[in-house]
Amino acid sequence: MGSSEATVKRSLLLLETAAMAVLVLLDQVTKIAAEGGLKGKESLVLIPGVLEFFYLENHGAAFGVLQNARGFFLLVTFLAMAAVFYVLFKMPPVRKYLPLRILVVLIGAGAIGNVIDRIAFSYVRDFIYFSLIDFPVFNVADIYVTCATILLALTILFYYKDDHDFDFLYRKKGKDL
Repeated sequence: MGSSEATVKRSLLLLETAAMAVLVLLDQVTKIAAEGGLKGKESLVLIPGVLEFFYLENHGAAFGVLQNARGFFLLVTFLAMAAVFYVLFKMPPVRKYLPLRILVVLIGAGAIGNVIDRIAFSYVRDFIYFSLIDFPVFNVADIYVTCATILLALTILFYYKDDHDFDFLYRKKGKDL
């Protein structure tokens, strides 16, 4: 890798880290607002029978599974963040990988947003409730992770179809496969 490519990669990694920080900040601000405005109060109905804000302290994972498994969640988040930064570091600085970069940043931001809650409070602050389908209460970080994961799967299935699109993950420094 030439020095200009290395500079571009460092700049991209810095930009991606800054984007994650902004997304995490947005998640935390919404959680603080929800806690301050909703905790101990009736739900705030935005669209009757469809969407409400309802404060909930979630000690488990999605759909209430794995209640009080804080250590497990911290380990999984650490591994996920290691994978996020590994992929961002190894990814070539080319336009082709822009969708992948964005999705990986969203997943990382969501993971960090929820792990902050787990470390600070031992639970995650959730507050968005789709009453129309009785969907579990969730938060902005959950939106990042869920939407990005679905879009990542679709992107891998329909955009990155070449057999060598992910060779960058396995390539040793200075060697092509």
